Amino acid sequence: MLTSMIGAVEAGIIYAIMALGVYLSFRILDFPDLTVDGSFVTGAAVAATLIVSGVNPFVATILALIVGFLAGCITGLLHTAGKINALLSGILMMIALYSINLRIMGRSNVPLLNQKTIFTTIQEWGVKAGLDPAAAKTWGVFLSMALLTLLFKWFTDWFLQTEIGLAIRATGDNPRMIRSLSANTNLLIIIGLGLSNAMVAFSGALIAQYGSFADVGMGIGMIIIGLASVIIGEAVFGTKTIARTTLAVIGGSIIYRIVVSLALQAQFLETGDVKLITACIVIIALVAPQIVRQRQEKKRKEQRRQERAQLVAVSAGGKGESDVTVKSDL
Repeated sequence: MLTSMIGAVEAGIIYAIMALGVYLSFRILDFPDLTVDGSFVTGAAVAATLIVSGVNPFVATILALIVGFLAGCITGLLHTAGKINALLSGILMMIALYSINLRIMGRSNVPLLNQKTIFTTIQEWGVKAGLDPAAAKTWGVFLSMALLTLLFKWFTDWFLQTEIGLAIRATGDNPRMIRSLSANTNLLIIIGLGLSNAMVAFSGALIAQYGSFADVGMGIGMIIIGLASVIIGEAVFGTKTIARTTLAVIGGSIIYRIVVSLALQAQFLETGDVKLITACIVIIALVAPQIVRQRQEKKRKEQRRQERAQLVAVSAGGKGESDVTVKSDL
């Protein structure tokens, strides 16, 4: 059970980078980008193919990030230059990436067993530093991935405070207003989608090395997982500031993985039920806050009604006393 929880937290931290990318497109740009399902696999495919070819895993992961950025930019071009609907642009790019990913890998699955990856390298560094091999594998990987995810969080917070980042936020909030200020919203959308898919592809590259394989079907439903992380994080931790929201996204990703891990402990559920569990988690995350808000609103209305009734009673009592006073004076 403890091992399962540690694994869930580790996976949640790595998937959090993907969730930050989804947060950029979904919340900041208000763009329903389905490219994520394809670019996640693209990152995994590029990293796995290069690692098998003998390329340094760190270099392979960086190249996966760059390819993901290009994929996002193409989606942005389809939407801005091609005037294609945002949802359709993402779907078209997702379908195109499926064939591109097969071309990159040359087959549907690339195993990374006995290959040198980022995680085996970190483990080797931990052993050289004097750690036990098991501790180096568990805590070395955990701490390094946590630092890497926090680095992406810091970059997101910093970028969204820059001039371009503020313009992208304004584009997502009110594109007409930002266009009236002579800003190039098309370029801002392309940059935003590029960065979003760069993070997604980077996460895909890490997950491929974490699971020791890249598969052409590993991106199915990834956008839903990303949205689940964002929604859960926002519901649990709040969204008062950008820094708090990005931290909430990371927390949401970890919570999502823990919930899935706990759900799979049930005897009647199987590994193939993960998508069903994901759908149920998203439904609960979407519906539960609305139910809570409705109850709070109902409670506030009842409180106001009681306060008004008390005021009317006090007013009526005061009037009665004044009448008595007037009569006694007479």
